[in-house]
Amino acid sequence: MRFIRRPVSRGRDGGGPARTSSAEPLIRRSPLLFGYLAALGAIGAVATGFMLYGLRSIIFSVFLAMFATVGLDPLIRWFQRRGMTRVWAIVTVILLIVALLVAIIWVVVPLIVQQIANLATQVPKEIAALRAEGWFDSVNETTNGVLGQVFTWISDQAKDPNTWATIGNGLLGFGLSVLNAVTTGFFIAILTIYFIASYDSTKQAAYRLVRRSNRARFESYAERILQNFGKYLSGMVILAFCNSVYSLILLLATGVPGAFLIALAAFFITLIPLIGTVLTTAVMSVLAFIHSPVSGVVVLVLMLVYMQVEAYILTPRVMGKAVQVPGSVVLISALAGSTLFGLPGALVAIPISAGIILIIKEIVMPRKDLR
Repeated sequence: MRFIRRPVSRGRDGGGPARTSSAEPLIRRSPLLFGYLAALGAIGAVATGFMLYGLRSIIFSVFLAMFATVGLDPLIRWFQRRGMTRVWAIVTVILLIVALLVAIIWVVVPLIVQQIANLATQVPKEIAALRAEGWFDSVNETTNGVLGQVFTWISDQAKDPNTWATIGNGLLGFGLSVLNAVTTGFFIAILTIYFIASYDSTKQAAYRLVRRSNRARFESYAERILQNFGKYLSGMVILAFCNSVYSLILLLATGVPGAFLIALAAFFITLIPLIGTVLTTAVMSVLAFIHSPVSGVVVLVLMLVYMQVEAYILTPRVMGKAVQVPGSVVLISALAGSTLFGLPGALVAIPISAGIILIIKEIVMPRKDLR
């Protein structure tokens, strides 16, 4: 068999083979094909954006379930330190979640509906009774009618059904109605149960995606970050629960209507550090003042006392070694999160900021110190 040797084409300088047309950029070889592919890529990107926007509630629910899982991990470890195995600790936490869901169905939801109806009728009556007091006219004249306008606005908002729909959407609805909010809450709870049950195996699977040479260091950093992140989340929940219980007792003692609903709102709002307690104190003081000036003064003074106790006694003991978030970061994160997703977005944005700060402290700064 005879082989035919083909001549090799040389470049202009004769030093090597000439470049074929396939080595040229696609935009030069076929501008029409390049434009067609670029247009398809742009259409695909826009379609992906619309798809993610349509699934935003599901994606956000998954993130909330992940945050809840990380926040519940310290509770599981607490049960383990008390002698439970990991399996029984997980089962105990899952049973607690189920018990909480049953309590929400049979107790919390009917009580919230009753409290909303009570506030919608009681607040306008108490504002009318307050206007009838002898000192109201003189104070209103002193403020150039501002006090009367404020009370009129509060009365109109209390009687407006849209107000309570907005409150329901802000606290529980995630932009949906109360019914959809309950459904979303159950979805998050069930997803959290699955995440808790597979927490360790999921982490190990994620660690195996890292190169073996860097896996040990990555796992060490990730475990420290997740533990501190969980301590931060669980600590904020404990502080919010203490604030909510204290607010409920204080409002019941002063006879303010809608005490349970206000305390429930205080729980969610005080999850936002630095500004949550201030917001709940202001709202509680105004509602207590509408009920009775004496009640308003008592609530304001005792809430100010609680704020000092929380800042100097409860927070250092509950948060412990968990990462602390600077006040400026809290305000920026809360504003950005609330702008995107409302109150739940503000609650999620702050732990994310805490995680970023922790990564900077644990990874970025130590690497910079080595150079």
